[in-house]
Amino acid sequence: MAEKYIIRVTAGPDYDLDRHVVVPVNSHEPVNIGSDLVDAELNVRVQNYRGLPRNSPATSPYFSLEPHATNKDQYSIAIRFTPKKPARSSSSRTSSADPSRSSSKSRQSEIPSSSESSSLPPSEEDSDEESVKGISGEDLQFGNDFDHPIRDRLPPGFSYAMNIVKWWIDPGLDGDAYADQPYLYGPALSSFNAIHVGQGEVDPGKGGLWFEEGGDEDGLKKRQDLGAPAMAKDRMKWALKPANKSKWVFQYGKTYCLDFFNPYLDFNEFSLRLPGFTLPIMKYWDGQSLRSKPKRSHTLRYVLRNRSTDETYLVIVFTLYRKEDINEDGSLKPAALEATKQDKEMAKESGRVAAETEDVSKNEDYQEAGKKFEKLDVSDEARGEETPDDGVD
Repeated sequence: MAEKYIIRVTAGPDYDLDRHVVVPVNSHEPVNIGSDLVDAELNVRVQNYRGLPRNSPATSPYFSLEPHATNKDQYSIAIRFTPKKPARSSSSRTSSADPSRSSSKSRQSEIPSSSESSSLPPSEEDSDEESVKGISGEDLQFGNDFDHPIRDRLPPGFSYAMNIVKWWIDPGLDGDAYADQPYLYGPALSSFNAIHVGQGEVDPGKGGLWFEEGGDEDGLKKRQDLGAPAMAKDRMKWALKPANKSKWVFQYGKTYCLDFFNPYLDFNEFSLRLPGFTLPIMKYWDGQSLRSKPKRSHTLRYVLRNRSTDETYLVIVFTLYRKEDINEDGSLKPAALEATKQDKEMAKESGRVAAETEDVSKNEDYQEAGKKFEKLDVSDEARGEETPDDGVD
């Protein structure tokens, strides 16, 4: 079944697909994503890639470097981001009906007014102070979510697979795959395989954004002051404790580098390969058969978000299209466009995208960039001279 589909990756600052741009997979040039909440750069790498844009590099130098060569990593989502202080309080923003919302948010109505703020317990005062400085390590989350139920399409052995994931890969994961809007989020602090406090680097010889666990001089000092371990695995374990997460703040105006990678998800065979367990995921990709109007594309969405405020910083979407729905130049045929339209409608129905989005007309740069990336040939050969379409998809 996998051979009938071709994959495309898009990214944007929120769930609104009209604000997304196509990500040139395995290109060393990062994609810039900006909003009033964050400035971000993104590289997506997929080993043995056969997707869009046409003639994309099949791999990246990233995978030949350690630890990725030894790990046999299959993909990477590398993010360099600088959080911005919100122009207005989160309470004034429209939030989605998200079941993963933290319990602290539900208690906001119980917090005394400013005239009574002196009576706040020290812990709540500290929390308020942290929110002024940046995003708490308890609140920055990364993971997957869906706009529609998938419970009736979960494969046999799903619970067993999830136990392996939580035990072997990320004990910090939490979610509900059986909800009307399923989600699986983990604290960014324990979910990302590498966290670098500082600018990191962009090196074409290493596949673009490149950073290892640690930070620049100032970043290393901040980590040491917090007691954060120097080694990635130790930091991930350290971040599982609420007391440690609460000490870490992703400060406004400061730059952080995050890299999420593993050898478990194969985007070419569409299978999840866990220790002692392999799960074909094509037919379960996003619960497609549950829809009243079955569509011809299927999506997997990664989200960087705020647990307490429901604010979204970055959304990366892996979409599978039928090959016959894609033009030779890589643009979408009407059937694929209709499928994308259905995705937009589901996002609106879920409450994650406003029914009438005023900002779309104000973000023509995203739409224009999307059109350019849509037909982009990012192969090395294409940069020097024309090459015929080799049909790699």
